[in-house]
Amino acid sequence: MGYVEELRKLVGHRPLILVGSVVLVLDKEEQVLLQQRKEPHGKWGLLGGLMELGESPEDTALREVWEEAAIRVCDLQLIDVFSGKNHFVKLANGDEFQTVTIAYYTNKYEGAMQVNREEALDLKFFPIDALPEYIVGSHKKMIEMYMKMRDTK
Repeated sequence: MGYVEELRKLVGHRPLILVGSVVLVLDKEEQVLLQQRKEPHGKWGLLGGLMELGESPEDTALREVWEEAAIRVCDLQLIDVFSGKNHFVKLANGDEFQTVTIAYYTNKYEGAMQVNREEALDLKFFPIDALPEYIVGSHKKMIEMYMKMRDTK
């Protein structure tokens, strides 16, 4: 059982502040790797997840990419930290939380990509300027922030 599940047993549905990391994994053509999630069904999003006790945000990013795509990433570069009132979530089961998400990007990865069938339906690279319509809204904003950063270099 993970940290968040243990917390939920103690506090029920009360609002929590949860910290997580996501990674824009980019291929040679600068396409971004997205995961098609089981929940909400079919929605595309970046690879990532919530921090466990004892982890740094970077550790979380590395672990989540490995768990979700079976690839190892390195040379993570910070995009930004995302939080605030627009990052408050209420799930269908009543759980409430505000996220603090640290977003990274990298084009350095190795391994044979493989879908984690417990969490996802598919993994696919998309042109960064032609993302699917059914995408996690905050992740789309993170990708847009990366594009602005890239274009000002």
